[in-house]
Amino acid sequence: MKHGAAIIVIGTGLAGYHLAKELRKLDTEVPLILITQDDGAFYSKPMLSNAVAKQKTPAQLVMQTADVMAQQLNAQILTQTTVLSIDAVAQQVVTRGGVYAYRQLVLACGAQPVMPPISGAERLFNVNNLTDYGHFRAALEQLKNALDRPPRLLILGAGLIGCEFANDFVVSGFEVQLVDMATQCLPRLLPAAMAAVLQARLVEQGVRFHFNQRVQFIDDQLGSYQVSCESGQSFSADLVLSAIGLQPNIALAQQAQITTQRGIVVDAYLRTSVSNIYALGDCAQVQGHWLCYVLPLMAAARALAKTLSGQPTSVRYPSMPVVIKTPACPLVVCPPPPFSVGQWQVQSFDDYWQGLFTDAQGSLCGFALLGNFPQVEKNRLLQQMPILI
Repeated sequence: MKHGAAIIVIGTGLAGYHLAKELRKLDTEVPLILITQDDGAFYSKPMLSNAVAKQKTPAQLVMQTADVMAQQLNAQILTQTTVLSIDAVAQQVVTRGGVYAYRQLVLACGAQPVMPPISGAERLFNVNNLTDYGHFRAALEQLKNALDRPPRLLILGAGLIGCEFANDFVVSGFEVQLVDMATQCLPRLLPAAMAAVLQARLVEQGVRFHFNQRVQFIDDQLGSYQVSCESGQSFSADLVLSAIGLQPNIALAQQAQITTQRGIVVDAYLRTSVSNIYALGDCAQVQGHWLCYVLPLMAAARALAKTLSGQPTSVRYPSMPVVIKTPACPLVVCPPPPFSVGQWQVQSFDDYWQGLFTDAQGSLCGFALLGNFPQVEKNRLLQQMPILI
């Protein structure tokens, strides 16, 4: 370990900043450097999917500037700085602005939107960070000022983010359509019967769904977009937003010859295959699990802060519910582990639906609650869920 060298964190999203906050609770003096390609503003990424309805500008979503965060964390924050490479032998991070020695390095590089392999994909909008949101919101405002009718928005993907955006946009006065290859919304999280209820509630708000549709190309015609599918069906829109998923940022890790699969492979201590390099957040694959949600991220930050402070601590993932921001149909899901073998059992009550996913032995592996479900029921089911890690 290099004495005098810093702990370096690459990334100032929720993962990077939460780790820094947890670390400072344990060690107020260790040199700490955070490196980011953007302005380093601290904000909550999950708030992006309901910011339009709340009429929030990008500036209003910022909780703290990088300068304020640097003071609070007693850290050096390098903004607008691109990391070119990692020298794992010399334990250095090479940037356009200089070379920085580390004693421990943490990759908190996040994930980026999946680009669909279709002609015209460059015309799509994505909202994966504050800058993306600023560009998208500016385009929306321009449309609202130019048109004498509600702007027409088309969303590719009817998963969690797509449905959250759809709810947000439709209550903001836009015409909203969702297009997906799947047969239902939230196919990875909900049983079909409950997905149908969510779909019906969003349809009541004005959202239109188009399933079993594979987009073939997107064409820009006279200021609007024509989205054509393999089925021959086409849709017109003023803006097209892609919400088909995320892929972990693993290029830096691969350059440093760190083992990667879907994400950067780490063990229960969040250690990569290279000494003194760790990873957490959306870029990390923790003992086979890639969970791009806030609660796993926070659990990882707490554990890794202890490890970096000299108290090796393995991360523990209890079953963590995912709250989906669709006010038209309140929904919380505790997904079964990936590749789980079992079946959903769905029941409807007076004002809510319950789905239980059980394995071949009858053990509860996941659940979903939709509607005006009692909080006590969610807590009861959580107590029965197994620990992931």
